Amino acid sequence: MTTLRIATRKSPLALWQSEHVAARLRDAHPGLAVELVPMSTRGDEVLDRSLAAIGGKGLFLKELELAMLRGEADCAVHSLKDVPMELEGPFALPAILTRADPADAFVSNHYDGIAALPHGARVGTSSLRRQAQLRALRPDLQLLDLRGNVNTRLAKLDAGDYDAIVLACAGLQRLGFAARIRARLDAPDWLPAPAQGAVAVECRAEDPATHALFAALDDAATRTCVEAERAMNRALHGSCHVPVAAFAQRDGDALVLSGLVGSAAEGQVIRADGRGPLDDPEGLGRSVAARLLEQGAGAFLA
Repeated sequence: MTTLRIATRKSPLALWQSEHVAARLRDAHPGLAVELVPMSTRGDEVLDRSLAAIGGKGLFLKELELAMLRGEADCAVHSLKDVPMELEGPFALPAILTRADPADAFVSNHYDGIAALPHGARVGTSSLRRQAQLRALRPDLQLLDLRGNVNTRLAKLDAGDYDAIVLACAGLQRLGFAARIRARLDAPDWLPAPAQGAVAVECRAEDPATHALFAALDDAATRTCVEAERAMNRALHGSCHVPVAAFAQRDGDALVLSGLVGSAAEGQVIRADGRGPLDDPEGLGRSVAARLLEQGAGAFLA
């Protein structure tokens, strides 16, 4: 293979992530030409409704997967938190890169954190997971939909449409907006989306040449953690229609996983934690899911 073609969404963050993967590939394989194939997806085009309302995060993948099937691209780069728990069709994830900051970011021009917001303040986020955790902490807040790329969301905050917004720290940092983070919302008090902060490469399962190119980029420690988080979500049949949060990290020779299922409407949240061996992230994810269900998480998931 002389040129590797990476299908990517056109948003600034997606292009940054794809350029980052391309640069890592060129470093690992001198002489390999890498080019981006920017594409628009339905998830990028329909901005007047929440992702849950128009079919979920998988909308960000579909067009890129079709490009691979048509032979127009060899692989695609995604935020792993947008990748469905079960890949549809003949696809695999040959590389999951070293995870960036997994936390959420509280962003405001006037307030230092959630506790500092005045009664009834307007907070922008379309994520049901973020809404559930915000409502659990501050039932008085007005939670308003916020879609679009990072630059668009910051512009809406700056225009005065919101008193604060919640975004992913990793996206802000990657685009040079780290200074906009007023507070990090992180574990154990606040949990991110499963696999938040991790970038994944998707390609056709029956493409050993592409798999081999990406072997050097795969980070085993990150893969172990996100596999536990995604296994928990899979066992719950979670999607962006349901507020599910998860965060796993190594603790010595063990893996520790915290999970949460909530209700965005009522601000109720159920939490569970688990600990297991590093070589069985799947089992740990399933056991934490079972603990959440034992506590009544099924009512939220229904």
